[in-house]
Amino acid sequence: MRNSILSAVALATVSAVALGVAAPATAQVKQAIAVVNVQAAIGQSAAAQTASQQMQVTYKTTIDAFNARQSALQTELKQKNDALQAAITAAGQTPPPAKQTELQTQYTALQRRAQEAQNELQQVGAPLELARAYVVEQIGAKLSDAMKNVMTKNKIDLLLKDEATEAYVPGADVTNLLVQELNALVPSVGIVPPQGWRPGGQGQQPAAPAAAAPATPAPAAPAATPPARRPQGR
Repeated sequence: MRNSILSAVALATVSAVALGVAAPATAQVKQAIAVVNVQAAIGQSAAAQTASQQMQVTYKTTIDAFNARQSALQTELKQKNDALQAAITAAGQTPPPAKQTELQTQYTALQRRAQEAQNELQQVGAPLELARAYVVEQIGAKLSDAMKNVMTKNKIDLLLKDEATEAYVPGADVTNLLVQELNALVPSVGIVPPQGWRPGGQGQQPAAPAAAAPATPAPAAPAATPPARRPQGR
């Protein structure tokens, strides 16, 4: 009887141990998840950095013309904006209808001129913008391969863009590893697009990073205060 009891206890113990090992097996499976900033990786790549320096020389005429025209337009818009603000102040809180109409016309003209200035600067800087898009598209053409290499070499199961995450520890960021892979796959790129080239001809890629943008951005419309409307009687 004693042997039978011991055998039963031993069997129960073995079964419990077996169940204890087997049960949590699936729960112990972990995925390796990492985060990457794609645009930063492209901008920090050796190809983008070198291209940015080369563009400062190759497109110097365009850059100088852009900066000079931008400065002139900013001065013009500031003068018009200052004049409008002075006119609004001089008109007081309740300007007559004729003055109100005059101020509104002046304000509308200022906004229209600001938009014209923005359009003009876009045209002046168009060759540079096209070159920047060409640089990014060449690097971006190898982006998929670079990310696959990062995942394979570092045994990563899931790679997320940083903007798609709420929070993560610094160690989860593999942007620097993506930069290394891009440097290996795309050591250099051209900065002069072929005749007739347009963005998108080699695939959809991220927008140009700041590292490859040597020109100053176009100015925004001035923040002029619209003239206050005269209260209407009932």
